[in-house]
Amino acid sequence: MKKLWSILSMLVVLAVVIAACGTAPTPEPTEAPAEESTEAPVAEEPTEAAAEEPTEAPAEEPTEEAEAPAAGEFEGTIKIASQSPLSGPQAALGTGIRNGAELGVEQLAAPLTDLGFEVELVPFDDEAQPEKGVANANSIVADQEILCVNGHLNSGVALAALPVYESADLPMVSPANTNPRVTVDFPNAFRIVGRDDVQGAVGEQYARQTLGTQSVYIIHDQTDYGQGVAEFFRQNAEENGIQVLGFEGTQERSVFDSILTPIAAAQPDLIYFGGIYDQAGPFFRQARDRGITAEFMGPDGMDSPELAELAGDAVEGMYYTSVAAPVSQFPDAAQFAEDYESTYNEVAPPFSAQAYDVSGVCIQAIADAAEAVGGLPTRADVIAALTELEAYAGITGAYSFNAQGDPDPATYYVLQANVADWNANELVERLEVSPPTE
Repeated sequence: MKKLWSILSMLVVLAVVIAACGTAPTPEPTEAPAEESTEAPVAEEPTEAAAEEPTEAPAEEPTEEAEAPAAGEFEGTIKIASQSPLSGPQAALGTGIRNGAELGVEQLAAPLTDLGFEVELVPFDDEAQPEKGVANANSIVADQEILCVNGHLNSGVALAALPVYESADLPMVSPANTNPRVTVDFPNAFRIVGRDDVQGAVGEQYARQTLGTQSVYIIHDQTDYGQGVAEFFRQNAEENGIQVLGFEGTQERSVFDSILTPIAAAQPDLIYFGGIYDQAGPFFRQARDRGITAEFMGPDGMDSPELAELAGDAVEGMYYTSVAAPVSQFPDAAQFAEDYESTYNEVAPPFSAQAYDVSGVCIQAIADAAEAVGGLPTRADVIAALTELEAYAGITGAYSFNAQGDPDPATYYVLQANVADWNANELVERLEVSPPTE
């Protein structure tokens, strides 16, 4: 991280004071699971294709082959799967990912439809649970028409599902996963956002240089994502002279007395919470209720208006880092923002625009692979095309991937919360950083 810090310290920091765009209330979580169960049944696929096979190709009996057009043909249906929480406490962000992916498939399909293919999104609700993500992954890889995965929201769910995708040579492109292991450990994984080893360093730098933080108490949620980014924050704090008064993980979601008591006694300048808004909200509210006056900070898991609903004035003015700026920060995303609001009756939430771009990345890579092989590509062909993708022009940026599957550079943001209007959160810092390669 010392090497990383030297990279960070050389960057030009742009201070920006502008109105930001956040999320609006989450669609009813009961709607999404119903869609998922009807849109993505694995068992329905063989019947359609099996009826076509005997007349055209009697020798090709196996049902596995019948689920997709034969290689060398520019016809049939190509599917992209999405995986994100569509129900439960994190559905606010997960539904945004599904919706963004859906708009992307609807609006960006031309590279494949021009070749003669039909394109379809198959959404899955992973419930923000690794076990559910794995179960869905098994259904996804069994459907031979699925050539790319757009997901996940949670790094812990992605890390659980990726071995299943890898076993079937199925590529995953993430609009939100930030744990370094996602791309470091899996050659079939790609992402269009930054990494927590940099995000943690960005947060520590802002706390030390701008807020004047001299001591910090770090809490995390014991997940791959939350604990990972908290550890990177701690590592940078210790290297740069911030006193770490405590580092504690918890799965508690309602009563935080056992954690807040030692924090109150330690009197830190800053409390850093590595986790997601649904757990952080009650924690921050109870901290203020106990009279704790420390500054609050967290990573991109804080970025939801539901944090303000759960914590109220306790999080007014708190700082959080993010790998995804509000949609209003991207000039090329104006039409997307308008389409999203008119289609889903809410402001486009964090990661929805990135999910839109991921659908476009998947479509372009599949089309490139199809043209290279002269017909329907294999999943391995799509992975190869993703590694060779050149500056895909998305609404949130131009994307190509380094040898590890990371964007280079990636952009990181620091924002300050406005409880009265989450859409008006202030963007106070922006950094572009190349990912570590070791």
